Parts: sequence; C-alpha cells; structure tokens
Amino acid sequence: MAFEFEVIATDGNARAGILHTPHGDIPTPIFAPVGTLATVKAVPPRDLEELNASLVLSNTYHLFLRPGDELVHDMGGLHNFMRWNGPILTDSGGFQVFSLTDINKIDEDGVTFKSHLDGSMKRLTPEVSMKIQQNLGADIIMAFDHCPPPKDRATVEQAVDRTHRWLERCREAHPDDETQALFGIVQGGIYPDLREKSAKFVTNIDLKGYAIGGLAVGETKPEMYATLDHTMPYMPNEKPRYLMGVGDPDDLVEAIMRGIDIFDCVIPTRLARHGAAFTHDGRINLRNAKFKMQEEPIDSELDNYATNFSRGYIRHLVVAKELLAHYLISIHNIDFLISHTHKMRQAIIDGRLQEYADTFLSRYLQSDSTDS
Repeated sequence: MAFEFEVIATDGNARAGILHTPHGDIPTPIFAPVGTLATVKAVPPRDLEELNASLVLSNTYHLFLRPGDELVHDMGGLHNFMRWNGPILTDSGGFQVFSLTDINKIDEDGVTFKSHLDGSMKRLTPEVSMKIQQNLGADIIMAFDHCPPPKDRATVEQAVDRTHRWLERCREAHPDDETQALFGIVQGGIYPDLREKSAKFVTNIDLKGYAIGGLAVGETKPEMYATLDHTMPYMPNEKPRYLMGVGDPDDLVEAIMRGIDIFDCVIPTRLARHGAAFTHDGRINLRNAKFKMQEEPIDSELDNYATNFSRGYIRHLVVAKELLAHYLISIHNIDFLISHTHKMRQAIIDGRLQEYADTFLSRYLQSDSTDS
C-alpha cells in the first residue's frame, strides 16, 4: 500500500478518504502548509507535528536554485534535510518559471529563464523537473506544466496542449515506483471546454492522483467555483484530487463540497508576516488599535501554543516588529486551516457537511474582511 487512496465516506460530492504514502497516511480532505525552501516560514517541524499537519509542500523551482537539488539529495533527501518525517509534496516549478521570472524563451522542449536570485540563465524541461524532484525525494511529485493567465483564451489554449505534451514526457521520464507518486495537472483557465479537454486527457494517463491548476491566479471566486463545477465531473472518483494554491477558509468549504481532497497555500504564513489572522468570525488585522487591550486569544475555539497569549500582547509584537509575532500568528493560522479541514472531514463522515458549511460561512463571511 505504498500509494493507495481509499474513500471511507461521502456526503454529496464531498469525500473523506485516506491517501497512503511511504511516509505515512494522509487523511483527506487535508490542508498542507507550504515549506517553499524546505521550511514552513517561522514554524519548525516539531510544531507542525503538534498541529497535526500530515502533508507539507516544498518548491522545486526555489530548491533547484538554492541550495540545489543535488545537494539536498546528497544530504539524504528532503525528509532528512528538513527533519520532517511525514509525507512531502513538491510542485513542478512550472508556476514559478511563468510567474516569478523573466521568461526569455518558451519552446516545445521547455523553458529558459533568468534566476530571480542572480540573473543567471537556467533551463527547465519536463525531464529536468522530474530529475530535480527525484533528487529531492518527495512522496508526491507534480508533472511539469504551463500555468497561463486564466482569462487569455489563446494563451490558455496553447498552454493546455503544451501541458499535455509535457505530461507524456514526465510520465516517460518517471515511471511508477514505490517511492514517488506522479500527479498530473489539469489546466484550462476559466474556459469550460478547455477544462473538459484537459481533464479528459490528463486523467486518461494512469497516475496516482490528479491536480487542478491555474486557479486562484486572478479570476474571481465565483469564476473559480464555476470552473470547479465544470471540471469535477471529469475527475476520477478513485483517485485523489488536489486543488493547487488555494487556502482561503471559505474556498476550502466550497471546494471540498465539490469533491476536492488536497489543498496547499502560502496564505497562513504570508498573512502572519503582515499581522493578519484567521478567526471563526472572519479575518482580523492585529495591527488595528482596537486589539490593544483585548485579553482573549486570537480565537478561543482553537487550542495551540498561540492561544496562551492575548490579542493585545500579539498586537504589541506585531507593532514592535518582533519575530515572535510571525511565529505565533503562523502556527495559529496553520492550525485554523488544518482544524477547519479536519472538522469538514468529520462532518462528511457524520453526514452533516452542509450543516457545517452553512454554520461556518454564516460566521466567517459576516465580517468586513481584515478590519473585523
């Protein structure tokens, strides 16, 4: 059972499952914190274990540039390098070379780009991405894809066809084994016909799982939900479904109810660095003066180390630019999203997901964004 997925309960289109991996089981639905450079920013692996994180994501593009995938391999792979014993997923680097770099050349073979670190020229191809991810040693690796702007149909259409050709090369470069599971990525922007075309092509290749990419990159929330509605009927029931780069609490509800199993996003630690925190009554900005004298924790419905401290104290840390603020708010935000998905998983098992969704959204969306 190195890589097997089993659905243990359903509620409407939502599923509760277990993805078995060589480094442990992943209960789904699940939110995975992002450890871009082999670290979840400001949060050590010890704390991730205490927060019941069962999957961590790392970034192929960034680790390729620094410290280098061969160094990570020589240091025993990502699990040993970052001292995380649970499952790890690495993305392909495709999103980063198209969004973070000056693209010098894209051709049928791959992409030539400038490093954002030193301006040196680098090359990524499907085969190179597979080799890097093999060196990193993650449990789940992603096929190299072309992630375009979601609303430029001509570009999206070209990207879909290119993603399909690159997936075939990734499959050839990385046949099935017992140590790494290759996931394919469905592209297509916000266009239903392109999403259908891509989903049918990608899922026709027998892989351990399938991802939906190219969302949460500029489209509206209704457009994202509509795209999921068009795409999900073509995603196999017997394989895990991964929605890449999505982490807003309300988006997790909407996507899980449509049948998504796995999520990742940098949002919990990114918000923390700006003093923002999730609560059941909406997102709050702890820089605001109204929190100065508040003695309650960020959210009393959670139980993590950050709940030992008052909103007033954490606001002081934020305003004083103390690093402890990043740590405390990060573990709080990660705990919020992991607990949120765990509660939805139990609600699916209990057959009351709609009740949970209605209750959660009525509270979370009642506030006025970050000023609540």
